[in-house]
Amino acid sequence: MRIAVPYENGNIFPHFGHTEQFKVYDAADGKVTASLVVNTNGRGHGALAGLLREMQVDVLLCGGIGAGAQQALAEAGIRLYGGVSGGADAAVAALLDGTLVYNPNVQCSHHDHDHACGGHCGEDKQGCSGNACNS
Repeated sequence: MRIAVPYENGNIFPHFGHTEQFKVYDAADGKVTASLVVNTNGRGHGALAGLLREMQVDVLLCGGIGAGAQQALAEAGIRLYGGVSGGADAAVAALLDGTLVYNPNVQCSHHDHDHACGGHCGEDKQGCSGNACNS
C-alpha cells in the first residue's frame, strides 16, 4: 500500500490544495517499509490528485480538503482520510494499526471567498465554520 500525506516540517500540512510537499510511505504487513518526501512543483488543488495517481498512491491522509479535490481523488481511486492533524509519521502508524482518528465528512468550504478566514483549513478563523474546514 502506498500512503501520501501533505507534509511540512514533520507534520500534516493542514490544507491539501496548498501543500508544497507530500511525504509518501510504502507499507506492507502493517509496517512502513520506505518513505520519501516529494515536491508538488507548484501544482495545486485538483491537479494534486493527478500527481498522486502518477505516484500510484492508494491512500491520502490530510487535514482540510475541498469538494473538487475530493472528487478528483475519488476518480483517481485514492481513498481519503480527512480531518487528520499532527505528526505525519504518527498518523500513518495509526492508520496501519487501525487507530487513526479522522473525519469522513471533512469539507473545506471557504474556497469561494479568497481564503478570508486568514489561513489554512482547520484554523478556526472568521469565515470558517468550525468543522467545515477540519475536525
